[in-house]
Amino acid sequence: MPLSYPVRGRFSPSRRGLAALTATVLAAGALTGCSGEDGPEKSVDAFLAGWHSGDLQAVGFIDPTGARVPAAEVAKKLRALSGELAATPPALTRRGDATITADIATAKVEVAWALPGKTRWAYERPVRLKRGKDDQWQVIWEPQIVQEKLEEGDRLALRRQPGTRAGILDGAGNPVVAPRPVVRVGVQPSEVTDVKGLSRQLGAAFAAVKPALTPPVDLSDLPKRVSEAEPGDFVEVVTLREEAYRQIKSRIYDLPGTKFQADTLDLAPTREFARALLGSVDPAQADDLKAHPDRYVAGDLVGHGGLQGRYDDRLRGAPGLTVVTERPKPGEPGTATGTEVFRSAPQPGQPLKTTLDVATQNAADAALRGEQHRSALVAVRVGDGAVLAAANGPGPAGENLAFTAQVPPGSTFKVVSALGLLDRGAVTADATVACPKTFVVDGRSFKNSDDFVLGPVPFRTDFAKSCNTAFASLAPKLGPDGLAGTGRTLGLEATWDLGVDVFTGKVSTGGSATEQAAAAIGQGTTVVSPLAMAGATAAVARGHWEQPKLVLDPAPQQPAPAGPPLKPESVAALKTMMREVVTAGTGSALKDVPGQPVYGKTGTAEYDNNPAHTHAWFVGWQGDVVFAVFVEQGGSSAVSAVPIAERFLRALPPR
Repeated sequence: MPLSYPVRGRFSPSRRGLAALTATVLAAGALTGCSGEDGPEKSVDAFLAGWHSGDLQAVGFIDPTGARVPAAEVAKKLRALSGELAATPPALTRRGDATITADIATAKVEVAWALPGKTRWAYERPVRLKRGKDDQWQVIWEPQIVQEKLEEGDRLALRRQPGTRAGILDGAGNPVVAPRPVVRVGVQPSEVTDVKGLSRQLGAAFAAVKPALTPPVDLSDLPKRVSEAEPGDFVEVVTLREEAYRQIKSRIYDLPGTKFQADTLDLAPTREFARALLGSVDPAQADDLKAHPDRYVAGDLVGHGGLQGRYDDRLRGAPGLTVVTERPKPGEPGTATGTEVFRSAPQPGQPLKTTLDVATQNAADAALRGEQHRSALVAVRVGDGAVLAAANGPGPAGENLAFTAQVPPGSTFKVVSALGLLDRGAVTADATVACPKTFVVDGRSFKNSDDFVLGPVPFRTDFAKSCNTAFASLAPKLGPDGLAGTGRTLGLEATWDLGVDVFTGKVSTGGSATEQAAAAIGQGTTVVSPLAMAGATAAVARGHWEQPKLVLDPAPQQPAPAGPPLKPESVAALKTMMREVVTAGTGSALKDVPGQPVYGKTGTAEYDNNPAHTHAWFVGWQGDVVFAVFVEQGGSSAVSAVPIAERFLRALPPR
């Protein structure tokens, strides 16, 4: 590549004169950049480097009339013309050598802007240069260098068009979240006669709405908001689902000052529908904008928590971007000139296909409705492990206790212990195993709930009545690692890939005799999640373990492989025992539930050193639906977990 362009026909100076001339040119180069013996390419390259860095002092500039333009002024103009793109200067590349005609050179330059969302906007622009009397190549400054449609006083402005957010689909392929009619309830200040009285009447009406349809409404600031609003404003109070509005329309429609606006919003079937699992979609928050300034702008809808948060990029798609020229007016926002210079169309999001079943989820949500303690209910289909429902009771927003709780399973873990004992031939369902009031292991006394005593009874009765002392006495037959080994055949402790976070359990192993006895009744260091216990219970109902499934598309990359077949004779005996829990044991409240037979196991789990402090559990199945119920600090399972299970089963549609 040539670095200089000798001028033909000029007088060739002497060696001494040439040295003096060189010194003069170099001195000038310190001010304007390029020496007369350098070609235009060097000036172009210096200009591109200075454009990107903001320092153009190494470049000389003139305007099209030949008048000198200070480098600092050019730098200022470049920033002004770049407008909303100025914070991220473009990548600049010279394309080949300049062409020279007489004293004018033209170089082609690629200007490539990195727009939000990894969108690239690239184009070529000519950079013209003029050779001065001292053979220096000076850049001819003109706004069109930045973009051909720009004129002095213009700037580039960026417009975004959000992509259409895709939905989360249920197992039937229907959107779980879909446009649903709502009514915005508000007041008009000029028509309000008694704002405090209006607040009381509205509050009483809103409190009568079913919790599944609307959250509690705080009206404490309504008087202040009304006093600060303009007389004709619509001061929004709450947005209600249409069915919630119909419930109380007669109570609020004629109140002085109330106004109503019909609208549609993307909503789940109910306010509580798989709320923690699905997550929410909200306007971008300050934290979103700070963490991802290249991804979100104010007003964008962003997924938070659950599936909406984890798959936000997929669901939201990509925004469309339009670059326009804009002519700012002093003291006013910019006004677009109407000249569009670049457009990329918005890309719609891709839906997320799940296994959720609307009827089962509604039944699960209804079963937990009104529960005062943190709680969870998860349901799984026996045939293929599809997660049909994941419901969570009161607790921190977004907490998916159904999948991520790490709590002792209590006597529900006797399903695992019993299977381990049956597999080893250590006991049979009909073998006599004493159930004393207490059983001492290395100085620690184990006892039964309410200190009950069964005496010598069949093992199936110990299981049905949930006798702790019987299982503590059998624990040595499992060995130090037997319980953990059996748990692993039921999927506990495995690495699952559902597309969301899940805790698969941690089973006690290698402990002391006391720890082994505690682990056999679901205490000690063993912890699980409701989904982990539902998966283990489904393995018994099915005859082998399969990883539960939730997200179908995009399919998880590394689902856990299916487990080996369980011993048929052990499974048959365990099923008989789990049925007896319902017909004659601790789960007898479920024996008259309509439909197919119910199988299950209750559980009461101590979570600290106070025996009165217990979680409540129930795991079981009916037909092809396996479920696990957990109530934190729920006390006796018969009082809290079993009634939830009953409400769930009675709400399920016939299958």
